[in-house]
Amino acid sequence: MQVNNGPGRHPVFMAPSNGSAGYAPGRVAPVRSPPPAKAPPPPPLKPPSLAPARPAAVHLPEARSWREHAQNQQRKNAYICTGISLGALLLTLILVLSLTSGDILDENCPDHDPTLRTWNPGQDPKKAVVVGSGERLRLVASATLQSLTIQSGGVVVFADNKDGSKNITLRTRHVLIENGGALHIGGPKCRYRSRVTITLVGRSDDTSIPEVPGFGRKFVGVRAGGTLELHGIERPSWTFLSRTVPASGLATGGYAFQRNFSRGINLRVVDQDSGAMLLAERFDTHESFNDSRRLGQLLQTLPSGRIVTLAVGDSAVKSLLEETKRTIQELLGSTYVNDLKYRQAWALVAVLGGGNGSCTEDTREHENHDTGGRALARRDFVTVDGVRFSVAAYSEWRNGFPISGFQVDAVDQVILNLQDDISSWRAGERIVMASTDYSMHQAEEFTLLPCPHCTKRQVRIQGKPQFTHMGEIVDGVDMRAEVALLSRNILVQGEMERSCYAKNWCQYFSHDTFGGHIKILGNFTSVHLSQVELKHMGQQAVRGSYPIHFHLCGDVDQQGGYNQPTYLDSLSIHHSFSRCVTIHATNGLLVRDTVGYDALGHCFFLEDGIEQRNTFFHNLGLVTKPGTLLPTDRNDTMCTEIRGRVYKGYVPSPATECKAVSTFWIANPNNNLINNAAAGSQDAGIWYIFHNASTGDTHGLVPETRAELTPLGIFYNNRVHSNFKAGLFIDKGVKTTNATSTDPREYLCLDNNARFRPHEDSDSSKPRVAALIDTLISFKNNDLGAWIRGGDIIIKNSGDGSYPKDIGSSQEVSESLFVGESKNRGFNGGQNKYWGAGGVDNKMRTLPRNKTFPIRGFQIYDGPVRLLRSTFKSYTSTSERFTSAVGFNLKNVWQLTPRNNLSSLYFLPSVTLRAFFGRPGQWFEDNDLDGDKNSIFHDLDGSVSGYPDTYAVRADNYLVRHPDCVSMPQWNGCVCSGHYAQVYIKTQGVPNLSLSIIRDEYPDKPLVLRGINSQGALSQQYQPVLMMSKSYTLHWNGQAPKEIVLSLVNFNLGDWTLLGLCYPSDTAFQVISDFYHRQTNVFDGMEDYGSVSSLAELEKRAMDRKYFFDKSTGLLWLYTRARHGRSGHSYCSVHGCERVKITATTSTKQTCNCTAATYPKYSRTPSAAVPMPKPVQSCSRCGASKVAFSSDPSISYLQTQIKPLSVAEEQKNDTQAFITVNNAQYNLTKNGFLVVSADACTGKVTKHSFFAKLDSKMELYFKAGIPVRSIVLLASRGQPDGFASVAQYLVPLGAAKVADLKGKGSITFFGFHGSPSAQPWASLQVGQSEEAVGLQERYIPLSLEEYACPPPTEQPARKDLDLLRKARS
Repeated sequence: MQVNNGPGRHPVFMAPSNGSAGYAPGRVAPVRSPPPAKAPPPPPLKPPSLAPARPAAVHLPEARSWREHAQNQQRKNAYICTGISLGALLLTLILVLSLTSGDILDENCPDHDPTLRTWNPGQDPKKAVVVGSGERLRLVASATLQSLTIQSGGVVVFADNKDGSKNITLRTRHVLIENGGALHIGGPKCRYRSRVTITLVGRSDDTSIPEVPGFGRKFVGVRAGGTLELHGIERPSWTFLSRTVPASGLATGGYAFQRNFSRGINLRVVDQDSGAMLLAERFDTHESFNDSRRLGQLLQTLPSGRIVTLAVGDSAVKSLLEETKRTIQELLGSTYVNDLKYRQAWALVAVLGGGNGSCTEDTREHENHDTGGRALARRDFVTVDGVRFSVAAYSEWRNGFPISGFQVDAVDQVILNLQDDISSWRAGERIVMASTDYSMHQAEEFTLLPCPHCTKRQVRIQGKPQFTHMGEIVDGVDMRAEVALLSRNILVQGEMERSCYAKNWCQYFSHDTFGGHIKILGNFTSVHLSQVELKHMGQQAVRGSYPIHFHLCGDVDQQGGYNQPTYLDSLSIHHSFSRCVTIHATNGLLVRDTVGYDALGHCFFLEDGIEQRNTFFHNLGLVTKPGTLLPTDRNDTMCTEIRGRVYKGYVPSPATECKAVSTFWIANPNNNLINNAAAGSQDAGIWYIFHNASTGDTHGLVPETRAELTPLGIFYNNRVHSNFKAGLFIDKGVKTTNATSTDPREYLCLDNNARFRPHEDSDSSKPRVAALIDTLISFKNNDLGAWIRGGDIIIKNSGDGSYPKDIGSSQEVSESLFVGESKNRGFNGGQNKYWGAGGVDNKMRTLPRNKTFPIRGFQIYDGPVRLLRSTFKSYTSTSERFTSAVGFNLKNVWQLTPRNNLSSLYFLPSVTLRAFFGRPGQWFEDNDLDGDKNSIFHDLDGSVSGYPDTYAVRADNYLVRHPDCVSMPQWNGCVCSGHYAQVYIKTQGVPNLSLSIIRDEYPDKPLVLRGINSQGALSQQYQPVLMMSKSYTLHWNGQAPKEIVLSLVNFNLGDWTLLGLCYPSDTAFQVISDFYHRQTNVFDGMEDYGSVSSLAELEKRAMDRKYFFDKSTGLLWLYTRARHGRSGHSYCSVHGCERVKITATTSTKQTCNCTAATYPKYSRTPSAAVPMPKPVQSCSRCGASKVAFSSDPSISYLQTQIKPLSVAEEQKNDTQAFITVNNAQYNLTKNGFLVVSADACTGKVTKHSFFAKLDSKMELYFKAGIPVRSIVLLASRGQPDGFASVAQYLVPLGAAKVADLKGKGSITFFGFHGSPSAQPWASLQVGQSEEAVGLQERYIPLSLEEYACPPPTEQPARKDLDLLRKARS
């Protein structure tokens, strides 16, 4: 990969209009005082020593008086020195005394500087404070100021102490740091431990205080020479779930019931192992002795251990039999049942057979139709997988109504299992958990609760989740939800009004959008922010006011003279009103571990298209919403209503000019993205957009950015999901001119004027540099996982034009996994619009569009593209929807090259439709646009169709098929041998003509093309794919065009077609050939065609440039033959695009359709120019080499599958039971248990054992036969002896408790031997007698720290860190 340092000749910013010093126009790096050697510069510990006194010149006659004067001066200096020394001592004592016991002076701690003076300005909102030269202040208490300006060497440092109790709040309208001023809160090597809150106040319509030029209102600003250093406590910024969290916290979904007048005793039976509601009944024990008797009988039939809960509705005692009371007392442990009274409220939760200790019950007396509160019984339980839940029953009379109800839930008990050590996250702090479904609005915020029983990788949340959040590798794709800490101990926030007001776009937002902002201008001395929370920042109605904004700063790394390069590290930016991080004409900034959540407009935003060498490392953006600032920020409504910058009455088109809001908006490809997550945007996750000139404040400064030609920076291991339009988008540009009558669109609207075509040094005359998209994980994006246009672009290690603008460019996808409909079925809610059946199991799931929308894995459009060494799984059509592994762009008018090559592909059995060419109906409409009809791809090795070196084509396109083609009716296609290329047919002045092309072998099967341009265009172009070495005739539905240009596209040397074009019989022709050089727009090599007298003579002279006009049929016959070869993926020959130009002159104005006169005269017998190959067997080396695509590429995974088999399943003729480990299958062919153990460090299977029953041999195996650090997999078949008793042996392996297996049908268990705490992937699945467990799959991580594996001989390489070092070098 080429490392591009950017066009150094381009200036990055202009001199400010006020003429202030510090800028040098034309330089990339601004001129300023040299930055310090390290940032922040630690203040000296000792006061500066006094300079020695310099004696004055002395004359001899004055010696005595001088001596006397000197002695007096010496005494005076002694007093002064003594005073200074005492002052310094006193100052040091004050500093030492101000430190708590145990604090030690630390030169890395800014607040330990003994030269700082204690500062407590108090509460005065009208006081504008200026800290200037010589003032070095330690803020020790909360303060309220009108403003704080730090300048001319002034320093403000926030005081801290060891136990972190020195909490300080500063309220002010703004903080301005300039010209040598510095603000320090902690340091990179001395983290601030207390809590700081800087609250920026003010309204947008408050004119009592003037705006600060360049900053506006409500800000923290850094001008030239300013230093801003904010460093909070180091903690993980975000991580991943390591275990799926179901909606409600319980896999069974929880339960809630409430009803009035439900007379008698209401009963619920709950499964103690899962929290599932098993039985719900009401027994009218007030009026019915029979109901009372039934209640007792039911309790006696229930198995012990069941959770039973009772609640009285109205009254329950009138007919409550004594024998039933005894049963309740004996089985449930009740002590209140014998003394129940008329209309007395009673609730009970108990474990059947558990005695008094397992029973919780409560009563409330009834008086005047009221019980004065609820009788509430509640007990806590735990599932076999360790999920805590509570069961509650209640009964009461209120306002004359009897009320009873039940609840089974995990409120305040849900534990999140996380990938990293997050023990530094504290109770009371806020987190956000990302959506793992189609809707980004399933992201949820929670407050953390105390959790003494949690491990260092667990937290407990308040409430319960509304939606399911995945925490595992699903079908080989890492779909784990990101979990981010929003709280930091340094908080900068905007103070907000309760609702929107004034001119803050209140027609679109109900809330106040005038937040605070941080703005850094060029020539600053030092800026580093880490572990800072920015809340309610950004100003929607004020352009340039963002949560954090580097504005025209030039190079901010070593190239700009900063020994300590500028960075933003582990910021939390949430509930933002205008973007997250804006990088404007700034290069070399590092943004890492930063969270941007719930922002309006592009979140991580490169502004003018000239920003380069910036690195985004391990950042998370989620819930990126539309905003108003730019057309690309806006949604449909904003797009059509905000028209202040369009020309006159023009109404924008949302689909083509707006609707592009993205979490990462990358306006220049020479930036680095490593380990980032774009987890939900209204439009795109990551969008590479191309500016052809600098825009915004730098408009015109760089007339030509060459962004389209600029090589891509590092793109590695990024993930995109839950975005509405696309996960990754590489295409399009922005309009860089103002609105005019000829182009009324708004400045900076989306524009289809750019194609990415990277070359060395951004120079199209130099070799291409392939853009590498290495490891992209994309899932649950509504429209597209990735839309990538241009070339050369290579995509690898990833899960889920007419001519190319750059001759010879291409795209390649390799070593990737495509999953159609995964086991992540989603959750019906959170603004998911569509819900229906689908997937391999045909269960209900969320859908990207409605239930008829055709799902396609690899979508072919334009080209050339290459897809190789990739795997497809779970593409299963339904009765209402086509779901195919390979498909085509819907409703396509554009060309598709036959050079789209597919090879070494592997399709799992879950793929029922490998390719699909569409069919008339919804979404495909008539399926008759030009691109639809010409759909084609090359199956190089037969791994798609079974026939090597063949082409898959649409079944009704007889231009490209022959009699030996193999029909693929499910595909609506067929597979044919042959050589294929395209002839582009361009006409002038008649854009509304339809072209009918007929192959002479199939005269009754014409292909009608409409052309790719609009009917109002000046020219039209038709792009048919043709089989080589065949003859064709061309006919029109109107007058023949006066000028036709035939371009040979994708012709190899020697390829030819014979074409007959229909004209009136009186037509005269000029036919010439030439070469067109597209890069230079030059034509050369022109030669005239001569005429011959017959088609036979023309065929004899096929190598010559000749034509024959058959006046009897009106056909002009000529050969299109490639006389030069192509290079690589170029559409044209090495000498340029070979063309034939026909100029026709005629006085006849007739419709030129010569079909009737042509056939059968020129009919030919259909034949195959190339014989069909023999079918091939399945490819052993096809597919991706990896089984799992994870956001932790350094971690290897073990693919495991378990399929048990119950008696009921066998009775339905299911015979399969097995365990697989990385595709090695161990079959369970007899009734019994199969146990497979694998080394958790290497993944190697160490044992696989069959046990016909639970006997002493199997017991010994569990106790001593499993090696330490083993992954343990268990499956059952039938009902072997000891089936229920095996549960006790699973507890040491990860089950949370001994499960009740009595009466169950089958079990599946994933466990681990060798750790005192259960692994988050450990799981016990139990099949009921009639409900099958089915195939269970887990991707289990290997060599984790908690496995205590032996240390490797050498540490595994961290490619992400190596790339980060490369990006920063």
